Amino acid sequence: MRRIKLTVAYDGTNYCGWQVQPNGITVEEVLNRHLSQLTGEDIRVIGASRTDSGVHALGNVAVFDSDTSIPPGRLAYALNRRLPEDIVAVASQEVPKGWHPRHCECTKTYEYHILNRPVPDPTRRLTTYFVSYGLDIEKMRSGAQYLIGEHDFSSFCNIRTNVEDTVRTIYKLEILRAGDEITIQMIGNGFLYNMVRIITGTLLRVGRGFYMPEQVEEILRKKDRTAAGITVPPQGLVLKEIHYKDSPGLFR
Repeated sequence: MRRIKLTVAYDGTNYCGWQVQPNGITVEEVLNRHLSQLTGEDIRVIGASRTDSGVHALGNVAVFDSDTSIPPGRLAYALNRRLPEDIVAVASQEVPKGWHPRHCECTKTYEYHILNRPVPDPTRRLTTYFVSYGLDIEKMRSGAQYLIGEHDFSSFCNIRTNVEDTVRTIYKLEILRAGDEITIQMIGNGFLYNMVRIITGTLLRVGRGFYMPEQVEEILRKKDRTAAGITVPPQGLVLKEIHYKDSPGLFR
């Protein structure tokens, strides 16, 4: 039996997130069903990141074990002939049997996309968060600098977060503008529940002038969710990439 790694992209609009749950269809459920049909086995994938309802991905990662005769590198192509058009297997490869996508050292890259213009654009309503008011990008960038590094991000996670350790490291936090779209890109060793969306909501308040940039540091120190900004909606969020430190050692 071999362990296969899948890199998966999806439009999360029509899914109740990644993880299988009783109240709606999920990305994991769809992958399980079509992989089981393809291989003739009972497949249950293990995902690296359990994205929320409405959140998109370009590079989420999952693994599964199989005795299929389909070559690992060709499995993505075979699977894509069965998957719905809003889920795509980007790549597939064999990895060591003990390799686990949530237990290996990695960095995750998330992007949050904001449409910043006076009126909405209906063609981008499912991939951006519409903000009609003006934003001071330089102030947002100044506030973002306080979040780079290793910190306790208790102020920037959902109160239902069920983890003991809320310390994470953000290696890079950039705010870019191209025309009427603002992209907030974060690279870190891991992210708490709603962390990217709460950081974005807080930086938006900085950009609008409700917070001074240096208040971001105060919010961080308070370790209090009520001190930070809103949790912005899911549709602007994309899991862009998961990069594993041991990637060069994976089987090809």
